[in-house]
Amino acid sequence: MDESQSTEADSPSWQIREKLDRVATGPGVYLMKDTDKRILYVGKAKNLKRRLASYFQRMDQHPVKTGVLVRKITDFDTILTESENEALLLESTLIKQYRPRYNIILKDDKQYPFLRLDVSHPYPGLTIVRRMKKDHARYFGPFSSGSAVRETLKLVNRTFRLRTCKDSAMRNRTRPCLNYQMGVCLGVCCHPPDPQVYAKNVKEAIWVLLGKAPILAARLRKQMKEAAAVQDFERAAEIRDKLFALEKTIKRQVVVGTDMVDRDILARAEKPGMSLFTLLQVRAGLLVHTRHFPFRETLASPADQVSSFIRQYYADMPYLPREILIPEEIEDRDLLTEELSTGGGSRLRIIKPLRGEKVRMLEWAQSNAEKELEERVALQQGDEAVLQRLGVRLGMTVPPRRIECFDNANISGKNPVTGMVVFVNGKADRSLYRRYRIRHVPEQDDYAYMDETLRRRFAPDKLEGDLPDLLLLDGGKGQLNVAVDVLKDMGIFHRFTVAAIAKMDPEKGETEDKIFLPGRMNSLSFAKDPESLFLLMRIRDEAHRTAVSFHRKQRKKTTLHSRMDGIPGVGPRRKSALLQHFGSFRKLRTASSEEIAAVPGFSHESAARVHAFLHSTDFMENRIS
Repeated sequence: MDESQSTEADSPSWQIREKLDRVATGPGVYLMKDTDKRILYVGKAKNLKRRLASYFQRMDQHPVKTGVLVRKITDFDTILTESENEALLLESTLIKQYRPRYNIILKDDKQYPFLRLDVSHPYPGLTIVRRMKKDHARYFGPFSSGSAVRETLKLVNRTFRLRTCKDSAMRNRTRPCLNYQMGVCLGVCCHPPDPQVYAKNVKEAIWVLLGKAPILAARLRKQMKEAAAVQDFERAAEIRDKLFALEKTIKRQVVVGTDMVDRDILARAEKPGMSLFTLLQVRAGLLVHTRHFPFRETLASPADQVSSFIRQYYADMPYLPREILIPEEIEDRDLLTEELSTGGGSRLRIIKPLRGEKVRMLEWAQSNAEKELEERVALQQGDEAVLQRLGVRLGMTVPPRRIECFDNANISGKNPVTGMVVFVNGKADRSLYRRYRIRHVPEQDDYAYMDETLRRRFAPDKLEGDLPDLLLLDGGKGQLNVAVDVLKDMGIFHRFTVAAIAKMDPEKGETEDKIFLPGRMNSLSFAKDPESLFLLMRIRDEAHRTAVSFHRKQRKKTTLHSRMDGIPGVGPRRKSALLQHFGSFRKLRTASSEEIAAVPGFSHESAARVHAFLHSTDFMENRIS
């Protein structure tokens, strides 16, 4: 189809055409907007006029998906910058500020676990954290899952006998822990080893965490032979045990290259409805981690997608590889190399390989990406079929895309809470979870708890947001009746489907959990469609877990701090300082005034007041009551 034959729908509006004529040719940032002036996409360009023209001229030449997205654009703004580098920084700032729908926004790395090593401590230990801080500690990761980081932590601690106890436990421990007695800890808490010996173990642990296990194994093998040659068999046996543990780890890893270079290999796969990045981390020639980053609609070209991924993923990475192999040539490669090399403290290379072994590595990463994407698409299609069948089973006109489930938690009416979980297209969306502290029910009453929660969830000011297609309640017919009464009273009963779930009773011969609907005496049967029932059960279990974990936090907070309420001159910060220093309330009560004065922020006078209060008649009477 030539331009004379193109339809009006395939051409940009006259406002866009006029604006496009006035766009400058220098570097800058552009913001695409829809009819409601919402920002759909933020991009940068070395030549703004040329880049914007590529969107709006010859729109019939766009791929179908890109063409559909471009037609949603009704306006755009541009911001000129002095240089391409300034455009790069401004684009990153605007994406973080507006989080546009059609930009690639990676999952925040604070949700992935890291290992933290406080190198300023004389006897540093490894801890699992979810957020990196600028505290001069060393961070390793991110790891693909909690189980992966825990397995690594266990291996490193046992192999190099690093301490596992916290600082507060070390200060108050009077005898060695079980790990010391088992020979997997050097007993820092009670029998501090030679700092140089401990520092050597820490250095070797760092080598393993950086993926240098093969190099370390070669060194240890040489040291073991040297120790055996001088008949230092105890030392040789100790090195042998380390070597065995490392070799087990190395055997589980895949050999990727022979040049021993640290590199990351990035691949990209795309299918209708979903795209995906796969990142293979290779350290010292061995594959140590594989991570996948799915994303959906985007206006970015494949090259811009790669550039966006690199900027986001490596921005605050504690360790940079020597090389990053990429599947597309990107125009801002030199800028990214300069920016990341400066921030990471080492020079790296971003390479689009054209021949040789590196092309083979990229093809291998590409096959991994395509395989992972096929599995995810198949799973998504399976979820779609389950939702379709579930909607039919519940008598709904549309599948339940958004399901909200509520469950209560309390102990004898103390610290009552309700947890709300949200599943979108069969997947949990934790950003939409809500947790409610019950405010207006003085006595234990599960039905009253649910009544209060639903009235708060569906208050008039909350009805402007997304509503569920299916509201699911844990508690059977009783909670279902509460929900029906509340929703009818608020005039929103017919805006979505309501159901309740109850566990089966084997003593009554029941073989599956029960699903109840309003106005129906008996529960629905899912004998011919167990997958739909399993989905509802999984959602119910997640709501139960959320409510119980929130209740435990509230109970712990109340228990720990209520005992210390009323101590003269002690506020929330000082309470936390005392509990962190002594580790438990029992140890605080048995501490002397001098020991309390050793806590940061406490003078001898304030410590004496705390000690006197904890041993006063008033405190003991309040504790008993």
